[in-house]
Amino acid sequence: MSTLTIRLPDDTAQRLKSLAQSRGLSMNKLVEQLSAHALSAWDTENHFRAMAATGDVPTALAVLDRLDAADAQP
Repeated sequence: MSTLTIRLPDDTAQRLKSLAQSRGLSMNKLVEQLSAHALSAWDTENHFRAMAATGDVPTALAVLDRLDAADAQP
């Protein structure tokens, strides 16, 4: 496990402490959870970018057309 020192504005640090306390977490656990959330979002974005780079545009548009047609039905 690594130790990381970060510098934050005092008001940001205080708000994070309040958030951690309201969730019954330590600051360390809160930052760990927030980091995991950010990394998950980044991984998801990279996954979709990779899929888009190798995707077949005409096939994708055909799928979207079928979805639009299904939504238009009563």
